[in-house]
Amino acid sequence: MIINTGMRTDIPAFYSEWFMNRIRAGYVLVRNPYRPEWITRYELNPDVVDCLAFCTKNPAPMLKHLDGLKAFHQYWFVTITPYGKDIEPNVPPKETVMQDFITLSKAVGTDCVGWRYDPILIDGTYSLDRHIRDFEQMCKTLSGYTRVCVISFLDLYEKVLRNFPEARSVTQQERIAVGRHFAEIGGRYGITIKACAEGTELAPYGVDCSGCMTKETFEAAVGAHLDVPKKKSQRAACACVLGTDIGAYDTCGHLCRYCYANYNRENVRRNMRLHNPDSPLLVGELQEGEVIHQAAQESWADGQLTLF
Repeated sequence: MIINTGMRTDIPAFYSEWFMNRIRAGYVLVRNPYRPEWITRYELNPDVVDCLAFCTKNPAPMLKHLDGLKAFHQYWFVTITPYGKDIEPNVPPKETVMQDFITLSKAVGTDCVGWRYDPILIDGTYSLDRHIRDFEQMCKTLSGYTRVCVISFLDLYEKVLRNFPEARSVTQQERIAVGRHFAEIGGRYGITIKACAEGTELAPYGVDCSGCMTKETFEAAVGAHLDVPKKKSQRAACACVLGTDIGAYDTCGHLCRYCYANYNRENVRRNMRLHNPDSPLLVGELQEGEVIHQAAQESWADGQLTLF
C-alpha cells in the first residue's frame, strides 16, 4: 500500500519531527476528518508500505531525516511556484526551495521526485507572460533533477473563495496557452508536463493528461510492479493512486490563499497549538475511551521488476 502525507497538510514543512517519531514507533493514528470519533491505526512498516508519498512546499526540514527513511521507498512532489508573500505568505523563496529540491533529488533519485507548478492563477501581477518567463527560468534550474512537472489551474472551491475572494477562473484560452508554451519549454529541458485533474483538454498541445500520482509513477519509484486495488477516485477527472492520507485538515501553516485544505487561519493556529510531536495523532491526544480501528494493510508489490 501507499501512505500519503500531503493531501491535507504539509507534513515535511511543519511536522517532520512528529513524522520521524511515528516512523520510529512503527505506527500512526489518524482521525477521520468527517467522523472524528473514528480513529484508524496504520502500521509504518516497509513490509506492508510500498511507498511513502510526500507533497510539500518546503522539504528542507526533512532533509536531515532522509537516512531515517532509507528502509522505505519514497516519492516526493515539491510545489514550486513564482508567487510571492501576497499569495503564499509563509512559503520560502522559490530560489531556496529549488536548491532544496536539487538536494532532495540527489539523495532519492530523479525517479522519486517531481515538481508541481500549481495551482496556476492569472491576474494583474501573475500574468500569462510572467508565468511563461518564470517557468522557463525554473526549468533551467531544475533540469536534470526531475523528469516531470505537474500543472493544474486554480479551482474556486468554497474554501478558496472565502480566503481569496478576488480570485477568478483561468479561461480556456489561457489554459491552452499555458499548456502549449509549458510543453514546448519542458521539452527543451527534458521535463514532461503532466496535467492534474484537468481532463484531456491539453493533450493536443503535448501535455501528458494520464494523471500525476499514477500507478506508473510509484512503480518507477519502487522499482517493481504494483497490483493496485481498484478504488473510486476522489474526483472524476483524477486518475491518481492517492493511497491513505495520514494528515489533517486545517493544520498547514503556509496559509496559501488558494488552499482548499484550510478553512481559516484561526482553525490552523488552534490545531498547530494542539500539536504534540510525541502524540500518535497529528493534532491533539488520544482520549480515554476512544476506540482505535486497525487498518487492513498489505503490500501491492507483485515481485516483478520494472524496466524503469
